[in-house]
Amino acid sequence: MANDNFNECPVTYTLDIINSRWRIFIINALLHDKQRNSELLKLLPNISQKVLTENLRFLEEKKIIRRVVYPVMPPKVEYELTELGESIRPLINQIYEWGTKYKSETQPEQ
Repeated sequence: MANDNFNECPVTYTLDIINSRWRIFIINALLHDKQRNSELLKLLPNISQKVLTENLRFLEEKKIIRRVVYPVMPPKVEYELTELGESIRPLINQIYEWGTKYKSETQPEQ
């Protein structure tokens, strides 16, 4: 990979989406089911509302998730993966499997 093509590299595009402390965890939570804002805050207890909102907006802008607003009072909003977002499932599964293998091979036995 030449340096002048770095920004065009597919790995760069992928890392732009998941290269954040929280985005991959948000995506992972949404792989299981639609989530409301309050549910995401419970699933990610160390994230602030501000950071969650910023990351949700980023993922929505990148067409990884969609924000679904229901016409009820009080307003109900859920987040779900788009078809494009759903396509990241195999990558998340591979990261999980690799991490499990790495941990078992590098952690001392107890």
